[in-house]
Amino acid sequence: MTTKIQIVFYSSYGHIYKMAEAIAAGARSVGDVEVTLLQVPELMPEDVLVKSGIKGYRAAFASIPYATPEKLGEADAIIFGTPTRFGNMCSQMRNFLDQTGGLWMSGGLIGKVGSVFTSTASQHGGQETTITSFHTTLLHHGMVIVGDPYSEQGLVNTTEISGGTPYGSSTLAGPDGSRQPSENELQIARFQGEHVAGIAKRLK
Repeated sequence: MTTKIQIVFYSSYGHIYKMAEAIAAGARSVGDVEVTLLQVPELMPEDVLVKSGIKGYRAAFASIPYATPEKLGEADAIIFGTPTRFGNMCSQMRNFLDQTGGLWMSGGLIGKVGSVFTSTASQHGGQETTITSFHTTLLHHGMVIVGDPYSEQGLVNTTEISGGTPYGSSTLAGPDGSRQPSENELQIARFQGEHVAGIAKRLK
């Protein structure tokens, strides 16, 4: 049976979207896996999106469909991507998760694999707190949390500034958002997708 992987993300300036694509590539490499990218709805008013420049960046993935709480129950594994907002997930993702009460009541996510990746402006901008605090919601849903074990050697790369944690992959956007995910960060993301897909297949 085909293992279904959903990658549910919110991205402002495209960093999380690029990481999501790398994670999807890693998951697909496992074989007999169906990977679906889904984004959560925007909450900011149109004028704020335009003023901040977010609207232009989001055009690159505007065609990706929106996730719905009901759709989550169809997946065998869900990998969530969110930028960091003061050490926590962004409000768009929080709002989306707050709508999953029906799934919680029915136990619709119990036993499914859950994983998280993130992006921050700076090296110590809350990558680990964002991911581990996100895990609390997944545990309330009864999900099996999967991160990035140190068998991925990119996690111990000290020759360059790089994101990447044992809790999930991550990238640094820089204070002005101009830095793009590095090859090391993308490799860790691909590993996360492959690792999650492999575990989901075994559990299925």
